[in-house]
Amino acid sequence: MQTTDTVLMIEPIAFGFNAETAKNNFFQMEQKGFDIQFKALAEFKMFVEKLRNKGINVITIKDTLDPHTPDSIFPNNWVSFHKDGKVVLYPMFASNRRVERREDIIETIKDQGFEVAEIDDWSFPETQGHFLEGTGSMIFDHDNKIAYGSVSLRLDENLFREFCAKYGFAPVVFHSFQTVGSERLPIYHTNVMMCVADKFVVICLDCIDNELERSKVIEAIKNSGKEIIEISEEQMHQFAGNMLQVQNKDGEKFLIMSETAYKSLSENQVSAIEKYCEIIYSDLNTIEVNGGGSARCMLAEVFLPKK
Repeated sequence: MQTTDTVLMIEPIAFGFNAETAKNNFFQMEQKGFDIQFKALAEFKMFVEKLRNKGINVITIKDTLDPHTPDSIFPNNWVSFHKDGKVVLYPMFASNRRVERREDIIETIKDQGFEVAEIDDWSFPETQGHFLEGTGSMIFDHDNKIAYGSVSLRLDENLFREFCAKYGFAPVVFHSFQTVGSERLPIYHTNVMMCVADKFVVICLDCIDNELERSKVIEAIKNSGKEIIEISEEQMHQFAGNMLQVQNKDGEKFLIMSETAYKSLSENQVSAIEKYCEIIYSDLNTIEVNGGGSARCMLAEVFLPKK
């Protein structure tokens, strides 16, 4: 199944700009002031409320002050929860993000009635400078067992292929870029330039500079039977690629995105999405500007079996 009705979200208590991740996350900009955490928390709570009002099961867990983890609001990078009961832990680029991995979070998920059969820890390669940042770097088409991965410092191609081999995904490997000043630089996470839903894919094809790679990605999507809804690079910079499809307890599907992303879409793009599911959007501006991530990054899908 492509969509889940349960997501994990980490409530921020010391959110802020992370200089370590900003080295290769070109979406980040530091805002000055003492109210960043206050604004981020307000955005977080409104977002959670909107999801719950649609019948989506949101498990929220508070961040910790010690250790200080300014990016803990983006849990999908360090953990994924699979339908066979496996919990996977991932190797992280920024050293201050590695301490986001918390056993108590997994225990809380279990306490919510989910079964954990095994914890599969892939974190060791981070000590050797190799990274694979979860569903930030890998986009899964669960129904067709395809994984899309844009190579960057945060997606090591060999690790990606190794993961796909173990978990039974066919890897689609490519390179995507964004214009920063006068340079074309690698996009830090695949999930800011594409989103795979049950019947469609939102993607910025303009970011894939290599024509052969672009053709390969298009072919993989078309062969999977999904409609391609294309966004521009300008829209991608407004987080229009950073979306996630979920369902509620009644099986109704929704595409989740930020207000910034929604406002960047054309009427035709909105109509193309709404053919398939309702859109939920929320104001995440403070989180987006300082954290360089958006709605999808804040959601760790829980596919674990129920006890």
